[in-house]
Amino acid sequence: MIYQTVGMILVSIIIVIALVVLFAYNRFVRLMINAKEAWADIDVQLKRRYDLIPNLVNTVKGYAAHESGVFEKVSEARSKAMQAGTPAEKGQAEDMLSGTLKSLFAISEAYPELKANQNFLALQGELSDTENKIQAARRFYNGNVRDLNTAIEMFPGNIIAGMFSKFTKMEFFQLGEGEQAAKQPVEVKF
Repeated sequence: MIYQTVGMILVSIIIVIALVVLFAYNRFVRLMINAKEAWADIDVQLKRRYDLIPNLVNTVKGYAAHESGVFEKVSEARSKAMQAGTPAEKGQAEDMLSGTLKSLFAISEAYPELKANQNFLALQGELSDTENKIQAARRFYNGNVRDLNTAIEMFPGNIIAGMFSKFTKMEFFQLGEGEQAAKQPVEVKF
C-alpha cells in the first residue's frame, strides 16, 4: 500500500515536470516565431526602402548630373545594406545608407527646381513614410526579442532553454550613430 502511494506520487511528479517542460518548450517556440516574423517585417520595409532609392537617385541625377560621387556612395551603401546579415551588421549598414541619403537630400537643397519636382516630392514622401514604418517594425522586433531573451534568462526557462540548443538569445536591432545624430536639433546659422 505504501509502495502504491509512493509510486503514484512519483508518477504525478514526473507528469507535472513533463507538462512544465512541454509548456515552456511551446512558449519558446512561439517567442522564436514571433521574433523571426518581426524580423521579416523589418526586411519587408528595408526592401521597400532599397527599391525607392534608385528612383530617388535617378530623379536627382536629372538635375545634378555632376554630383556622381554622391550617387556612387548612395549606390554602394545601398548594396552593402542589402547584403548585411545579422541585426548588428544591418544596423551599421543602414546607418551608412542614412548618411549617404542625407548628402543626397543636401544636394537637392541647391536645386530649387528639383525641390519643386512632383516626382521628387512624392519619392521623398514615400521614403519618409518607409522610414517611419521601419522604426515601427524595429520597435516591434526589439519587443519580441526582449520577450524571448527574458524568457531564456528567467527560471525555469533558463534550464529548459539550455536543454534545447535551438533556443538562443537574439540580437536587438539598434539605432546607429547616424540615426542618433539625426535626432539632434539642426543648427541654423545666418
